[in-house]
Amino acid sequence: MESAEFELKQWLLQLQFLRGDGLWISEAFLIIFIALTLNFIQKRMIKSLHTKLEETKNPWDEALVESLAKPISAFIWLWGITIAANVIADAQNVSIFKEIVLPARQIGVIVIITWTVLRIIVRIERNIIKIGRSKEDNYDVTTVQAITKLIRVSVFITGALIMLQELGVSVSGVLAFGGIGGMAIGFAAKDLLSNFFGGLMLYLDRPFAVGDWIRSPDRNIEGTVENIGWRLTLIRTFNKRPLYVPNSTFASISVENPSRMSHRRIKETIGVRYDDGAKLEAILIEVREMLQNHKEIDTAQTLMVNFNEFAPSSLDFFIYTFTKTTNWVKYHKVKQDVLFQILQIIEKQGAEVAFPTSTLHLSGEINQPMFDNNN
Repeated sequence: MESAEFELKQWLLQLQFLRGDGLWISEAFLIIFIALTLNFIQKRMIKSLHTKLEETKNPWDEALVESLAKPISAFIWLWGITIAANVIADAQNVSIFKEIVLPARQIGVIVIITWTVLRIIVRIERNIIKIGRSKEDNYDVTTVQAITKLIRVSVFITGALIMLQELGVSVSGVLAFGGIGGMAIGFAAKDLLSNFFGGLMLYLDRPFAVGDWIRSPDRNIEGTVENIGWRLTLIRTFNKRPLYVPNSTFASISVENPSRMSHRRIKETIGVRYDDGAKLEAILIEVREMLQNHKEIDTAQTLMVNFNEFAPSSLDFFIYTFTKTTNWVKYHKVKQDVLFQILQIIEKQGAEVAFPTSTLHLSGEINQPMFDNNN
């Protein structure tokens, strides 16, 4: 970069209109104009290249071009501004370039490189998730996000340490201070650290992932997981309100994950009239056959149809079975179909579904009328 700056200065000195005193302003303006032109050209080139890469099936080259577009612009402007500052410093006979501009240039280069690497990691993460989801519906997005977050944190810390070294700060001293001051920071930010390690355990144990429906019997927590951060987990409740739960909470509560259920259960109790007691056995046999032949019922699971109770107003039997689907909407359609078929079987047998009734038995006869018509 310094050799390019020297060549540019030599070329500027050969220009007739830039010779003489007080023309350093024109030199600085010309350098900024060159930077502006280069930035315009590279943007057009990147845009044209990106359009051509969109026609290919390889997503990685497109991701690389997208990652480099803005950092290249930042590098061009860093180059132009620092060279213009050097020209101004030489014209004014000040040593500001070596004291401020040169370190600022070095820090800027480190920041741009770190930024570029972080942008590349983000786009790699997007492509991996996109490709994974195209191959399988239950792709583990949470693990990919956890790994890329750790890599981004590592890149950020590495860039920060390099910048401190460029500024003359002893990295070994910083690390030693981290060991000594870590205890004080830990006490001051124990809640933050507990949430951080809670998030780490969520990534390692994976009791749930993004998109899962979870609920806790210990707390009033139920909804769909939208994001698992290092401090908070975002859960969208069924009334569409966001619920932010600190990660440390999950270390002390039980979490149920209905999204990972293998089947959904149908458990219903139906009552018929006492007058239809002779028809109950035939009803149970036909209901059992219906469930065993139903295409949405998993007969490999427990399937029970039994007379259960002499209720006050009915003879109750229950059904206990499992559907093949776990989809909540489809499950209710299957359950509705099963209940309709049970109702048809009861009517087919000439019976009726019971409802609460009361029978009043009177002993003796009432000879005296309640009202005397002669009076």
